[in-house]
Amino acid sequence: MLATLIPLFDENTAVRAYSVFAQKKNFLLNPSLLGTGSLDGAGTILGLEVVDSLGAGTLSDNQEVFVELSKISMFSPIEENCEMPHEKVVLLFDHSVPAESMYIKRLQQLKFMNYKLAIRNLAIEQFAEYAPVLQLLDYIMLDYKKINMVAAMNFFTKVYPGLQLIAVNVDSLEDFEELSKGKAYSLYEGDFYRLPVTKGSTKVAPLKVNYIELLKIVNNPDFELTKAADIIGRDTALVIELLRMVNHMAVNSEITSIRHAAAMLGQKELKKWINAVVSHELCADKPNEITRLSLLRAKFAENLAPTFEMAALSSELFLMGLFSVLDIILDKPMKEALAMVNVSKEITDALIDKKGDMAKVLDFMQNYEIASWSELSRLMIVYNIKETPVYDAYTDALAWYRDLFGIKEDSKAGK
Repeated sequence: MLATLIPLFDENTAVRAYSVFAQKKNFLLNPSLLGTGSLDGAGTILGLEVVDSLGAGTLSDNQEVFVELSKISMFSPIEENCEMPHEKVVLLFDHSVPAESMYIKRLQQLKFMNYKLAIRNLAIEQFAEYAPVLQLLDYIMLDYKKINMVAAMNFFTKVYPGLQLIAVNVDSLEDFEELSKGKAYSLYEGDFYRLPVTKGSTKVAPLKVNYIELLKIVNNPDFELTKAADIIGRDTALVIELLRMVNHMAVNSEITSIRHAAAMLGQKELKKWINAVVSHELCADKPNEITRLSLLRAKFAENLAPTFEMAALSSELFLMGLFSVLDIILDKPMKEALAMVNVSKEITDALIDKKGDMAKVLDFMQNYEIASWSELSRLMIVYNIKETPVYDAYTDALAWYRDLFGIKEDSKAGK
């Protein structure tokens, strides 16, 4: 199985929910699973399996989670298989679920159990036919590229005033800003939040310069712990995080100085911690999903190293994933951004020219995170990769991110 999380934002680019998109098996090796068949079969809901195995805290930190339903799986005993509080689960389906009495009755039952309901891929000409279904919904996803959003907004505001609208496929910041002005849409999905900077040059803020100096030091082949420790000492937030990290590792050790704390971690662990935490601090003025994306890519790439027969380059792959959004973080073209930190030529080749073995891993991750299952299926055949190690690599990255920031695991609370 493969699964990924796609964020849904509010008008302030804060993440308010995640959609869990899952694939049972490789489509190209199992043609019968193409389309909605990927969720049919035994009637299981893959998204709920992911939620149950990882825990809601790992996925969404107490936010809503959208999971896919098919016309078969919607009749499964969902309440018995759902560990999350029902009101945090949004059951998502499309026009393959017909607007017929049997299905409408089942949706009413799910609504009565406090699940939220959402529909996507509904054409304008189907609105009348699906009127009994629309009356039950909490959300409707509207494709920005296929529907007149102004007309749709006017229609739903008038006919279904309680229905929350989600604009999907919003892939430019200009489109997002235009849509969010009217505040008619509750959520937005698309690549608008991670558009790369391709031109221009923005002056880097003083605090970011300090962080970049730290990155330059630790990414030298043999850096001095004392120099890194002294720069950490200039920033209270970094000092607190360092002490928290060291205290977690050595409960009974008395830390006498920042240099002492750095020495306790050692060069390898300090380098990894600094790259992760400093990247997080650099993202302070960005949507929080940029931080998450950067760190998840870092750990995901590191975890994929053995799968791509690149185990010896796991540390470099971690750094490549971490810096894959450095242009967004620093508001500079990638070439300029990478010039400000010390990275290897292989990482530069992957991030700027999209060439080399590391670029294969980056391309694989980028297709994975947008649930491009058809392309993933093709790539797994090309690289002779199985689903299980990829899924394990991704879910381990999610758990690592959760533990890194102490996200509370409370998936069963409030059920």
